Amino acid sequence: MFESAEIEHRVDKETFREQVPLLRKALLDAQYDLKEKPDFPVVILIHGFDGAGRGDTMNLLNEWMDPRLIRTVAFDAPNDEARARPWMWRYWRELPGKGRIGIFFGSYYSDMLFGRVKGHSDWDAFDLQIQESRQFEHMLAQDGALVIKFWFHLSREKQKKRLKTLEKDPATRWRVTKTDWEHFEQYDLIRKYAEHMIRLTNTADAPWIIVDGEDANYRSLTVGNTVLNMLRARLAEQAEQGKTKPNAPPLMAPIDNKLILDALTLDQPTTRDDYRAQIDKLQGRLYHLTRHPRFAEHALMLAFEGNDAAGKGGAIRRITQALDARTYHVVPIAAPTEEERAQPWLWRFWRYVPAKGRITIFDRTWYGRVLVERVEGFASEPDWMRAYFEINDFEHQLSENGIIVIKFWLTISEEEQYARFKAREETGFKRFKITEEDWRNREKWEQYRLAVSDMVDRTSTTRIPWVLVEANNKYFARLKILETICETLEARLHTPS
Repeated sequence: MFESAEIEHRVDKETFREQVPLLRKALLDAQYDLKEKPDFPVVILIHGFDGAGRGDTMNLLNEWMDPRLIRTVAFDAPNDEARARPWMWRYWRELPGKGRIGIFFGSYYSDMLFGRVKGHSDWDAFDLQIQESRQFEHMLAQDGALVIKFWFHLSREKQKKRLKTLEKDPATRWRVTKTDWEHFEQYDLIRKYAEHMIRLTNTADAPWIIVDGEDANYRSLTVGNTVLNMLRARLAEQAEQGKTKPNAPPLMAPIDNKLILDALTLDQPTTRDDYRAQIDKLQGRLYHLTRHPRFAEHALMLAFEGNDAAGKGGAIRRITQALDARTYHVVPIAAPTEEERAQPWLWRFWRYVPAKGRITIFDRTWYGRVLVERVEGFASEPDWMRAYFEINDFEHQLSENGIIVIKFWLTISEEEQYARFKAREETGFKRFKITEEDWRNREKWEQYRLAVSDMVDRTSTTRIPWVLVEANNKYFARLKILETICETLEARLHTPS
């Protein structure tokens, strides 16, 4: 895999001086074209052997292009904040927006590679991380991102020579660290695992470019031209095709038109007295569970979806009444902002992933992609179709990190919704809850009914099932939600990990 990078590629000084001005101008032109028509972001990953020019290349790209439009992030070992969350969280946070370039010096590939080299992971865990990174890059590519991955290569002998040369010169001695020499001693192991990693992640979505790192002129021109050519090709593709995408196979409703929501008995017999008798006990139970010693090993994410006026806000208030205000965060999800539209669609949800010992409550969620965006046509069919897989993958990563995810769909009848809408219009302090949009959405009741059933069928998993809440009776719905949270926490906290 690395043979072509070990045949001593070189570019003489005169050729380098001739080509650099033209290359720099072309890179700037392409960068400004990207800025003027921000249809996609560019993510550049820089990896390779110590001494192969990774840092020089990162600095060079910032010098040759407009650094104001580049976000450069050097990733080191994760800090406490990152360790308290899923391992991909810190990479999601740093993604560039559309029209911008992000340079990652080190990335998730460093985590998986050196985790394997140091023996922190076995082959199975290593391959699982490789699969997760491949899925992450596929999501980025499907969302339009251009992902460019460089591996800067040196043979063992050339690496030793490079490190000694840097160490000998007082001006560059500081660049060689104890860790560099430790990695040199592990060269064969790093090469072995890097080859395995590169082979399995060298995809059409995000291919690896292996660069001979010995000669600075060759390395610099190779990287500059690669970025230029890939950026130009993507800009031309966007100009020619725009945002058109192939249609996905259509989803069919059941032939008998019977959906999962039809199996629910929406009117449940819970009286106000029953509610009062149970609510305090359930809230007390929840209070103690979130202070259980083992809760610090987990985090809790509650996801609320449902029909308009189904009682999500009221249910959330009954939950937060039982929680310490310092430990939870309620996130209301509305239409995405300009900043959020410039990022991959899951980015705004990754931002709010709670640390261990914390709670995040989502009022509306990532399921908007397969509900309102599907029904209202805000997302194309291929985009919301692929979202089912991306959602399941997202939730799997949360669960693997010890986050307890509970998702509720609150459902009411069409008649009950109408009654609640009218009551809101006639009650002064509730009028803000009803809008023309709410009335308009009722006209698409059947489309939402089908979308919800597809959502449940495709994203209700053994580990994170949908909890369907019969919500015509608000008292019953609130008690069921609290009971579900308590039972789920008890099962997780009282069962050895």
